[in-house]
Amino acid sequence: MRVLLVTGKGGVGKTTTAAATALRLARDGHRVVVTSADPAHSLADSFDVDLGSAPTEVAPRCSAQQVDARQRFEDHWAEIRDWLLQVFDWAGVESVEAEELAVLPGLDELFALTEIESLCASVDTDVVVVDCGPTAETIRLLSLPDVLGWYMDRLFPASRRLHRVVAPVLSRVGRLPMADDAVFAAGQRLYDRLDAVHRILADPRVTSARLVVNPERMVVAEARRTFTQLSLFGYQVDAVIVNRVLPDGVADPWFDRWRATHAEHLDTVRGDFAPVPVLCSTLAPSDVVGVAALTALGDELWSAHDPHDRLVERRPLRLERLGGDDYELSIELPFVDRSEVEVSRSGDELIVTLGAQRRALSLPESLRRREVTSAAVADGALRVRFCERERMGA
Repeated sequence: MRVLLVTGKGGVGKTTTAAATALRLARDGHRVVVTSADPAHSLADSFDVDLGSAPTEVAPRCSAQQVDARQRFEDHWAEIRDWLLQVFDWAGVESVEAEELAVLPGLDELFALTEIESLCASVDTDVVVVDCGPTAETIRLLSLPDVLGWYMDRLFPASRRLHRVVAPVLSRVGRLPMADDAVFAAGQRLYDRLDAVHRILADPRVTSARLVVNPERMVVAEARRTFTQLSLFGYQVDAVIVNRVLPDGVADPWFDRWRATHAEHLDTVRGDFAPVPVLCSTLAPSDVVGVAALTALGDELWSAHDPHDRLVERRPLRLERLGGDDYELSIELPFVDRSEVEVSRSGDELIVTLGAQRRALSLPESLRRREVTSAAVADGALRVRFCERERMGA
């Protein structure tokens, strides 16, 4: 099983790239489903067919789908929503406002993420290609299993115990609707599916992320940030795809400066992201819409590589014994300085903060009895050293 996450800044052609990659994989003999995790679905427009929540065949061995957020909402959120509506009614909130409040922002993307687990469990699928949202939304989406896991592991059991103690008292005093076991069970089911998704996405043998860019300064700058943030959460980027490069055959002098600019940005991308392979597609003379045009794009993009392969062997997170009893934990964080990273220790967790992104890493047993002695950024990685507590006190 392979999962390929295709993301990039809005408008760079990530949906087109995801669709073209899926068709190439299918032509190579793999059974492929391409699914949209972008709230602004455009897969149907790209294939020029009608798509729904169920996979629809668009070519031999290739199916596509656009998840119906409302349908998945009913599958996962109905019990929780009904309880929230009772609480809002008790609080005097108007019914229309209560309906709106009961749907938390980002739920559609969350349910799209759980779809990956269902597709991977299918015996009829070899590869899942995910057309992700714009980069900021993708980072938020892919960090959700990690963040929600932290809250569920710590707060969910305590909340349930507290509920069993205070619910009988509060229901008699104020008639406040209290969550019953069905509500907690619904929350647990959603968390279990997210946990399963996280195991799939965090496994570099299964999942690869592929960044799509245009040869433009701001787009390349955002790709660097995305690469770093994906590495922070343990996702392996194994390709950068540069779309809409001016072809050499364009002889009009008006485009000479553009061609030179594209060449400059391409050199930058190849240098910055090495050893990650950089794939290119030329600017098409017309819209790339429909199976025939997408197939041609897929052939161009993947002329030198197999899209099913792991194109680089990177390990975003590594633990190494340095000699004696010292260990070094390395987290790949390319394109950052030490001043941009905050590192702290909280019990059995290492907290790494990079800008607005924060990850709590549960330390293995071998590091829990050791103290952090240093943290530095070198060669594109955060390197945190640990040594025995007894030596610290010596």
